[in-house]
Amino acid sequence: MTFSMYAASVPVFKQILTSLSAIIDKTEAHATEKKIEPAALLQARLYPDMFAFTRQVQVAADFAKGAAARLAGVEVPKFEDTEQSFADLKQRIARTVDFIDSLPRESIEASAARDITTSSGPNAKQFKGQVYLLHYALPHFYFHATTAYDILRHNGVEIGKKDFIGSF
Repeated sequence: MTFSMYAASVPVFKQILTSLSAIIDKTEAHATEKKIEPAALLQARLYPDMFAFTRQVQVAADFAKGAAARLAGVEVPKFEDTEQSFADLKQRIARTVDFIDSLPRESIEASAARDITTSSGPNAKQFKGQVYLLHYALPHFYFHATTAYDILRHNGVEIGKKDFIGSF
């Protein structure tokens, strides 16, 4: 059986980002029901030196779009980090999903042996496509998506594993 770079990337990113969007809906409803100021959840963090919820979502979306773009051999689009509401975060996720949906499947499939470079200058990292996806991009993506989930769960939002995993 052949390993599919596309199947291991785009549908996975879409599944978790779609779940994260639905979790944001539950979070907004929770905040309204419990009369919690949205900013309290948007800026919540697990520990003072960790990113807040909003930043975790931004970075998860950035890893999804960045990985998909690099695998497809196209420039990574820049999204400004200006989200300040649940609706803004949902819009960022939607833009990310739209972008990764626009990429040619064939280009991603052909990326397993492609040279991938992240960042630039002295901090640049170089990988072959499959190593980049499996050992760098996906772990980073899951870390930030999971941490976003954990922040909300820690703050009393009634979500569980099924919410995180979503449907596929």
